[in-house]
Amino acid sequence: MMSVRPLLTFLFLCHAFADAGRNNHQPAKKTFIIHMDKLNMPESFDDHLQWYDSSLKAVSSSASMLYTYNNVVHGYSVRLTPEEARMLEKQPGILLVQEDTKYDLHTTRSPEFLGILNSDVSLPDSSTPSDVIIGVLDTGVWPESSSYDDKELGPVPSSWKGECELSKTFSSSSCNRKLIGARFFSQGYEAAFGPVDESVESRSPRDDDGHGTHTSTTAGGAAVVGASLFSYAAGTARGMARHARVAAYKVCWLGGCLSSDILAAMEKAIDDGVNILSMSLGGSTSDYYRDTVAIGAFAATAKGILVSCSAGNGGPSPGSLSNVAPWITTVGAGTIDRQFPSYILLGNGKKLIGASLYSGKPLTASEIPLVYAGNISSTSNGNLCLKGGLIPEKAKGKIVVCDRGLNPRAQKGLVVRDAGGVGMILANTDTFGDELVADAHFIPTAAVGVTAGEQIKKYIFSDPNPSAAVSSGSTQLGVQPSPVVAAFSSRGPNLITPDILKPDLIAPGVNILAGWTGKVGPTGLPEDTRKVDFNIVSGTSMSCPHVSGLAALIKGAHPEWSPAAIRSALMTTAYSRYKNGERIKDIATGKASTPFDYGAGYVDPLSALDPGLVYDAMAEDYVDFLCAIGYSSSLIKIVTKQDHTCKESSVGDLNYPSFAVPLQTASGPNGGSSSPMTVKYTRTVTNVGNPATYKVSISQETKSVKILVQPDVLDFSNPNEKKTYTVTFTADSLPSGTTSFAQLEWSDGKHIVGSPIVFSWT
Repeated sequence: MMSVRPLLTFLFLCHAFADAGRNNHQPAKKTFIIHMDKLNMPESFDDHLQWYDSSLKAVSSSASMLYTYNNVVHGYSVRLTPEEARMLEKQPGILLVQEDTKYDLHTTRSPEFLGILNSDVSLPDSSTPSDVIIGVLDTGVWPESSSYDDKELGPVPSSWKGECELSKTFSSSSCNRKLIGARFFSQGYEAAFGPVDESVESRSPRDDDGHGTHTSTTAGGAAVVGASLFSYAAGTARGMARHARVAAYKVCWLGGCLSSDILAAMEKAIDDGVNILSMSLGGSTSDYYRDTVAIGAFAATAKGILVSCSAGNGGPSPGSLSNVAPWITTVGAGTIDRQFPSYILLGNGKKLIGASLYSGKPLTASEIPLVYAGNISSTSNGNLCLKGGLIPEKAKGKIVVCDRGLNPRAQKGLVVRDAGGVGMILANTDTFGDELVADAHFIPTAAVGVTAGEQIKKYIFSDPNPSAAVSSGSTQLGVQPSPVVAAFSSRGPNLITPDILKPDLIAPGVNILAGWTGKVGPTGLPEDTRKVDFNIVSGTSMSCPHVSGLAALIKGAHPEWSPAAIRSALMTTAYSRYKNGERIKDIATGKASTPFDYGAGYVDPLSALDPGLVYDAMAEDYVDFLCAIGYSSSLIKIVTKQDHTCKESSVGDLNYPSFAVPLQTASGPNGGSSSPMTVKYTRTVTNVGNPATYKVSISQETKSVKILVQPDVLDFSNPNEKKTYTVTFTADSLPSGTTSFAQLEWSDGKHIVGSPIVFSWT
């Protein structure tokens, strides 16, 4: 979610933190996650908990465990001084002592745009969709939302083992046959920051923020007729899998989301019996054995649970991805064909179009003085309209042009209003390109792209008396081109494992309507006293639950499919080109996007229900992957909780639905002149359709790489039959930093099973 409050602004950097209330005379305590070698517990102990306690008491007589873990990791979390942590790490049976880390959130027309508005006609005849359970780790849930209506649902699935945790703000009636479970996890957070202030936020599963309600209703919300935000996006709001069940796990609080709490929630979600885990949160990229989300996701995947995570809001910077483990489905964001236009008329007669969700009193004057914030501020960053940054005498009665960045977009309008301004034009910088993100502004506002913003500034600087009028429009449908890649969506390459292409795919994440909390207004700002049932927000936080819900649809139609098979179906049927053959546009640059931006492409759910072939993988395949990237047996045990002896394996042989091919640049001018480099990848596809013969085709940009697929025809006689093929890449040396792209497709005349290929010379 973008620009709601500091908690929800961008992809947040994961960082260690210290106890703010420490005594100056005592070493500060921090929370640590202790990974234990449970498989080799000494025989002198009766059970692992006894052993854990003994290991802890050896370094601290006063410390007590916050959580114990058995599914996601073998071990526990505890508050220790750094010296105690170092001593504990030297104890036998300790695999890793890991400092607790802080994650934050990555912050309806989309079902129709995706083609599932009338999905009951298109979906296979099956009673199982209502048995699929989506677990959402987020800020909790607002149970009074009409999106949790359960009138279309039967009894709670018998497989469900979870519960509705009660508190003074969350009663047993808060759950029903739609919202079948709700829990909260605060021990790690409270150990770090002190008790939750219940005058500010609920120490319960209740959502005081809105983010969790928005993501869970996007994934599995019921159909609600007459939904809108201030009459914008009016229509029927519904989740991607409206017959699925939802379970909420509150792990994020005003100060962020702690990895110790996230692991505890994933532990419970696995025990509770969820089928899909949706996590619109992330931290800085780190090695898999130090990435608590990746470790927990491995455990969930091994239990048959698909884990869908947001890619992050660090775009358009290259290499800005989060959640890149190959067993995680990593989701970037694109647009849908809907906008909320606002209109600008400059004093020179030029007309421009922006975006806004303003619903208040319009400006009455046809021409109002227009100023640039940087010219009416005494601060060096006055152009950003930060609090206290504008000179009231120069802003009064004027429309102020503010540059986007640093503080929440809607907050800039408050700054203008407080300085006496009557309207705002919010201009993108180069970072955001011509992306238009709409907000529920407090004053008449038009948000414009960088191109329009530069035109407006040029007019201000060249006219002695610049003026403008700003007015709001309504909901506009059928916007083209559509979709485009969102500027904020984090991009590849994958800095941890360049051999694995991430993100996996993109989905709707811009201006998405879904349920909201009754605690805060649509901007999430303290000054916003407006109450709404639905809100329109943007971020990879919104694209992730789209894929989570679509994965639930596929799981309902194909309950026997593994998480890898479901992801494969979503990826190989995604599209990367418009109907005219042009590649999906990147709104940040205005140019064609690449697989580093969209992965396999933009999700196409109806095709994903019948993909023809899938690339399947099991937990042992990911263990072989860890061997291939050079992990030792002890590091593998941290991630997998199992002993493993590595055999020779290649990262390129992981049965992934896409291809990322790192290539070496030979020494010498312009990439040198050495003999070509040869790389061979192996893949296995499983037939999930009728008997058919598939033929391969390759399209590519460069002639510097020769691609040979063997065999080039795959003949399937039976369902679930497997066929293996190899792809040999023979590449000339090109200058370091060169990238090129290709596409491999298998087709039987009905299905197209597509895989992007990325070449990177270093």
